[in-house]
Amino acid sequence: MDVPMWLALLVIGVLGVKLARPPWWLVAVLLLGGYLVADSFLGPAVDTAIK
Repeated sequence: MDVPMWLALLVIGVLGVKLARPPWWLVAVLLLGGYLVADSFLGPAVDTAIK
């Protein structure tokens, strides 16, 4: 079965928010921070650290 990465992340994110019930501001900070880091000069460093 071939599942797109965005769909898998969406499902995991929805389940995580429903089960853990973090505050909305924490979810917003994590999403915005991840977006900003991915577009900054730290993006390639994070990519190599994850792989």
